[in-house]
Amino acid sequence: MRRIHIALAISDLNDAITDIRSRLGVAPCVVVPDTYALFRTTSVNLSLTVNAEQAGLLRHLGIEDSTAKAFMTESGPDGFIWERFTAEQQADEINACWAQANYTPDKP
Repeated sequence: MRRIHIALAISDLNDAITDIRSRLGVAPCVVVPDTYALFRTTSVNLSLTVNAEQAGLLRHLGIEDSTAKAFMTESGPDGFIWERFTAEQQADEINACWAQANYTPDKP
């Protein structure tokens, strides 16, 4: 299974969670207060990271791919940063950055 990953920089986590929750119709599956949130649906994996200086900008794109052998990052031909990872590899990255998240992904 594959789903698109979109990572956005935002200025206020609570406002962004409220907005995205109303747009996607789901709650975030992980929240690190004042810092980070992740939403996963059957079609999109959307992360929000507080970075007031870059708020409103695309941080990177990616593909959550259940067949990915390892977490990888590469640049596309137009300079976009693309990641490829499994849900479990993303959880490992989240937990490495924010141990308090203690995130384990649900199986889609």
